[in-house]
Amino acid sequence: MISVEAALARVLALATPLEAETVDLSEAAGRWICTPVVARRDQPPFAASAMDGYAVAVPPRPGARLMVIGEAGAGHGFAEAIGTGQAVRIFTGAPVPVEATHVVLQEDVEVQGNAIILTDRVGESTNIRPQGQDFRAGKALGPRRLRPNDLALLAAMNVPEVRVTRRPVVALIATGDELVLPGEDPGPDQIICSNTFALKALVEAAGAEARMLPIARDTESDLRQVFALADGADMVVTVGGASVGDHDLVARVAGALGLERAFYKISMRPGKPLMAGRLAGVPMLGLPGNPVSAIVCGHLFVVPLIRAMLGDPAPAPQPRRAVLTEAVGATGPRTHYMRARLVEGPGLPGIAPFAHQDSALLGVLAEADALLIRPLGDGARQAGEQVFYHPL
Repeated sequence: MISVEAALARVLALATPLEAETVDLSEAAGRWICTPVVARRDQPPFAASAMDGYAVAVPPRPGARLMVIGEAGAGHGFAEAIGTGQAVRIFTGAPVPVEATHVVLQEDVEVQGNAIILTDRVGESTNIRPQGQDFRAGKALGPRRLRPNDLALLAAMNVPEVRVTRRPVVALIATGDELVLPGEDPGPDQIICSNTFALKALVEAAGAEARMLPIARDTESDLRQVFALADGADMVVTVGGASVGDHDLVARVAGALGLERAFYKISMRPGKPLMAGRLAGVPMLGLPGNPVSAIVCGHLFVVPLIRAMLGDPAPAPQPRRAVLTEAVGATGPRTHYMRARLVEGPGLPGIAPFAHQDSALLGVLAEADALLIRPLGDGARQAGEQVFYHPL
């Protein structure tokens, strides 16, 4: 067995960044920019009023009387000159006339017909957003995964389309005679296939496209047929059948198909019987069949591999800190990822592991919002000690 850290390093070494494609900005949410995007204009592109009020060409002083000679609104400016003793009615976002030095708030004036009187509430702020205050033409964004806020920035940069990494296609293969799909009638010795539905959601949330293949039954011929359906995928993920029992055929069939195995078995729980390698030129991960084991391995290995394929320079999980709310025992010879619940605290959050940690308990996993990381060989820990966790 190898450590979690060594296994992750070998998994990430299987990644090959994918080619780029161009997509419309409206379709770019969640995509990974693979080349920097450059702003085509300043933002704002002109000095703009930050408030509704009156643009004036001299520093405002209480009691001054100014004639209003025009109006500037968003989308249409005032092109004429402003002289001494004059003002222009202006609204938020409107271009500020060239001569204007200040925008006096509308609350700080008294209106008398076509004139205004500045009150003693006039402040010192110019209330003007200078040209390029947000960003200048030439500002670059990327590489990064695009969030909704990034799309607004790119639109303001006048960028209608972006170059992004193609979404990797991940083939998901559940294996086992015991499995039937949700909605079917299981036999007396069968269970519902659940793991691949969680893995599909994980894969898609990470920015990939999931392809759920038919359940592979426990025969070499059936497993070969389902493997053939994975042709064209950028990654193959099997669930179950990766152990060493008589009916665990994944390693045997994948080996016969040319699997170049990177490792088999990890010093972790849950998820010890994890297999990884390269099959037909693409990464393959063989996950354990127990639901919690498969899903935990999905978080720790499948998602980082997708991120690496998309071009993320730091694809590995980033553990966070929390404070134990109760004592926990020693770990033992394997790193333990304990299903846990976070609680709000005055500083770091508190974290409490569930009492039952069996790798078949999906109900516990559904209630958990964190994996408490207990390092290999770690001793007992007391309530109040700081620990690391992986958010779910």
